[in-house]
Amino acid sequence: MRYWFVITCLTLLCSGCAAIPEMREKPIFHNPFPQLARVAVIPFNNQSDIPTLDMDDVTLAYYGELQTIRGFEVVPIGVTMRAMQASGNNGTDIEQLRALGKMLGVDAIVVGSVTDYSPYYPKRMTLAVNWYATNPGFHPIPPGYGLPWGTADEEFIPESHLWEAEFALARAQLETQTPVQPDFGETPEKNARIDAEGLPPDWPDPSGFIPDAPKANRPMMMAQDSPIISQIRSYSENDSDFTERAEQYYFFLDDARNGGWQGFLDRSNDFIRFCCYSHITEMLSLRGGAGESQLAIRWGESR
Repeated sequence: MRYWFVITCLTLLCSGCAAIPEMREKPIFHNPFPQLARVAVIPFNNQSDIPTLDMDDVTLAYYGELQTIRGFEVVPIGVTMRAMQASGNNGTDIEQLRALGKMLGVDAIVVGSVTDYSPYYPKRMTLAVNWYATNPGFHPIPPGYGLPWGTADEEFIPESHLWEAEFALARAQLETQTPVQPDFGETPEKNARIDAEGLPPDWPDPSGFIPDAPKANRPMMMAQDSPIISQIRSYSENDSDFTERAEQYYFFLDDARNGGWQGFLDRSNDFIRFCCYSHITEMLSLRGGAGESQLAIRWGESR
């Protein structure tokens, strides 16, 4: 029996890497915003200095990647385009965006731009994306919202998420301290009201990262016109973190084309697609949309 075990081990070793499975953890993402289940994406804008960039490819790539996220229903681009053409609504301001949202029956409209792009190695792309709620009572969802603060899992929050959440909080706090020029007829004292604790009444605190408990009665609407989600990210083909994620992403694709993940990034459409995937998943991960990863095992082709 012992000799049979030794022979079996030698056979496996001699058969090459095909006999040893490759194991990877597949990241899982979901929609953490039940109130934003149905979404429409309008055509992205090209603000880069590359006029030949096909914005239809970018829009469809973002739409396609968002549609794969569990919990989102994304209106087909063609349906959105026909609604915009029929109504003459170009989504140029918040009123038009909300009117379009009501027409399509969606919870949010996604407005995106490419602010920088290079099709040559190392390829690069900067995506700036804003989500606008159809309901004016929905307020901004900051980075860090919905993460497991104050729980045993807090220690597993990535360092990058901690930094971004703290930076967003500090920025919101400093906005309340920016000097305001009094309007006509007002006095500086009117703009300097503070509460009993010595802080402005609109002072953001870390508790805003944790969703409120349900209330017996619906709250009064406090309308606002800012994007509920806003994110800008830059991606480059020679960034090691970016290429590491691209290799992992490619591993889970059933792509029969040659070239591996390097060839995947060499193709402009696939590079754009992966940038959109990265942008969406980072946005969700920062707001509690990352689930437990799944272990995947893949055998070599000869297996």
